[in-house]
Order: sequence, then C-alpha cells, then structure tokens
Amino acid sequence: MSWRRLPVSLTELCLDTTLRCGQSFRWRKSEDNIWSCALHGRVISLRQDAAHLYYRALFPEALNAPPTPPSSAPPSADGTAIEIDDTKELVYHYLNLEPNLTELYEQWSSADHNFEKKAPRFAGVRILRQDAWEALVGFICSSNNNIIRISQMMEKLCVHYGPLIGHIDSRPYYDMPSPTRLTGLKVEAHLRELGFGYRAKYLYQTANMVTQQDARWLDSLRNPESPILGHAKSRAGDMLPGGREGYRKAHTQLLALQGVGPKVADCVCLMGLGWGEAVPVDTHVWQIAQRDYKFGKGKHRSLTKLTYDAIGDHFRTLWGKEAGWAHSVLFTADLRAFSERLSSKIEIEEEIKEEDGASVMSSSVTNIQIKEEDGVSFSSETITKVELLPSRSVKRELIEETSLNRVDEYTVHGKRKRRKGTTSRPIR
Repeated sequence: MSWRRLPVSLTELCLDTTLRCGQSFRWRKSEDNIWSCALHGRVISLRQDAAHLYYRALFPEALNAPPTPPSSAPPSADGTAIEIDDTKELVYHYLNLEPNLTELYEQWSSADHNFEKKAPRFAGVRILRQDAWEALVGFICSSNNNIIRISQMMEKLCVHYGPLIGHIDSRPYYDMPSPTRLTGLKVEAHLRELGFGYRAKYLYQTANMVTQQDARWLDSLRNPESPILGHAKSRAGDMLPGGREGYRKAHTQLLALQGVGPKVADCVCLMGLGWGEAVPVDTHVWQIAQRDYKFGKGKHRSLTKLTYDAIGDHFRTLWGKEAGWAHSVLFTADLRAFSERLSSKIEIEEEIKEEDGASVMSSSVTNIQIKEEDGVSFSSETITKVELLPSRSVKRELIEETSLNRVDEYTVHGKRKRRKGTTSRPIR
C-alpha cells in the first residue's frame, strides 16, 4: 500500500509526543522519522508534516511473511479475515481524531491557569483508542517501571507469544498475543527468565482470569461513547463528581485482576476503555498535584486512597468528562523526555544607534534551550539578529515606514552568558 494522507495539523496531532508519552509501548521510530507498529493483522506506518498525517499499511502478503492470523484476536478484535482495506478508518479511530483538540485545549485552559501556561508547548497530545487487552498488559508491566523498560517488555512478549505479521527493512513486527497465549503452564517461569520479575505472575494470572470470562468481557466495560471500531456510539450517562456510573463499574471490576491497583485500573479505563474522566495518579501526577494544585497538606499529606480519589475529583471538576485527557497533557509536560520544552526561554535585546544621521534599531531574539543530562546543564542558543532601517516614503501622507534590511541567525552551544550593558525581556 502506498502512502496516503489525512489533513491533520500539528496542533491537532503531534505523533512525536502522543506516541512517546507513556500511552502505548509498541511503536518504533525509524531514522527517517516513520513510526511503525503491528496492529490488527497489519503493520501500520505513520509520518507527519505540518499539514498532513501520512499512513500506510503493509499486510502479511505484501511483506512476504509466513502465514499468520489476520489479527491477534484479543477480546476487542473481531477475529474475522480482512476482506477490505479499512486502514483509513483504523488510523482515524486509533488516533482518536474525531474530537477537535484545539477547542478542548481552549476549554481546559479557560478552566485552569496552570494548564493554560503549560499546554502551548505540548500541543497535539491525543488519547489513543487502544485495544483494552493491550492496555491492560502494558500497564501491568508499568508497575515500578519506566517507559523504555515497559517497551522492552512488550517487545519480548510479542516476539515470544504474538504472531509475526511481517518485516520492514529486515526488522520483524509482531502483533499482541491473545490472552490464551499467556495461559500455558510454563508462561510465568518463561516471563521471569525474560526479565519481567514479579510482573510475570500478574500477567499469567490475569490472562487466566480474562480467558475464564466471556470473550467480550473487557469490551463490555467500554465507554459506549467510545466504542470499538465499526460499532455505533450510545450515550454513557450523566457525569458525576466521581465519574459516570459505567466508569466506576469498569474501575471496580478491573481491580479484581492480578497486578491491577487503582492507578493501573485508571490507565486501562482511560487508554483502553475510552473513559475520559479516568485520572491515573502516579508519582508524576502526585508531584503535579502538590506543586501546582495545593495537595500534600492536612488530610492529603500523603497519597492515600482518600487523596487519590480527591485528586481525580478535583481534576474532573476542573476539566469535565475528558479530565484524564487534560491530565495526560500535564503528565507529558512532567516527563523528563520532554523537560527541555519547559526549560526554554525567548529573550529580546534591542539597541538603537545613530548611523549617518539616521536612527538604526538592532534587535536580537534569543531562543534558549536548557537541557540537563547526568546532572550537567547544557544550553543551546539560537540567536536571530535583525536590523531595521527607516525607508523613504513615497506617499504624500509622508507615512514613515520601516523595512527589514538584514537577518542573521546562528546557534551557540555551551554555557550561556549574558552580555553586560544590554537589557532583555521575555516575549509574552
């Protein structure tokens, strides 16, 4: 399949942020900035420019791969053969492109000054509509873990238990294994050998619990306003301070699974079941709540069950039924991988001098990026110098005009030093 495109701006979707912010752990980025992942029996590749999202799907036949099932057939997959190419619909659905994100950001910003301050640097963050089983497995692996290690675990799980879909540039792509593939007697021991640690037991036991349920049990917990691909929406009920009834039911039932606590249950509800009001509270979010929302005092001094619920209720009051989405933008802003975006500053230095009896204004715009690695701060300055000269007016009204005469731009790396005798002010 050749590349096709959808008109999507970077403010409506930023792939580099959305696919790296801890929602999904199986996307790989190539050196030429193409993201690829095996989904629903095909390898989907995505890339982006300022105005468009480009996508293509490579099916097993096109990849000359050994025969494999057309889908990994988790509970939320139909398990039927692909007779028509529904990749466009799959991409649109998976990336959750229907909501107008610009309007949502404006809504959340008007309700919360902290969001308004940080969100402009993190435009285009979308909550993916992942398969519920994949989200459940991924977030069980997330316990006391980081994004890199979680991604490595998901890769190992797919390589050893999932179907091979095909290769791109000799690199194999495996789809998610179904729950039944993780119920064998030797699975737990094998996962421990692969480095899953105590999570091996949780994955094995949860896979057995899921397979003992009805095949559609996980999907029965979905938000009916965010159904699986190809199904019609229906109303999800009234929004309450603690979330809609369907969300609270899904959260409670997920807690019965092994390795699933309140945070993992909320991650699955938000990113696997479509409940936008789910607010996962981990150490990052707890730090945000203390730093920016005055938690950490009195009865909320520590992260107890009472405090966990209070943080979620507070964000739901602020942002409504998509509180989990808004919270994920702030979560992304708090990740070290994106910390340089919050450490950037733009300064303007202006100087007026006389040349040949005329006033010449020289303006220097400095964009300073500060990044910390291994405890050492590095800075990169992009300096744009602009000279503005008065131009001769050719109009009777003798309106004074200014023309752009020269622009110089260069980048300086290393320690940042401010020159004496100049003034600076931030751009607002």
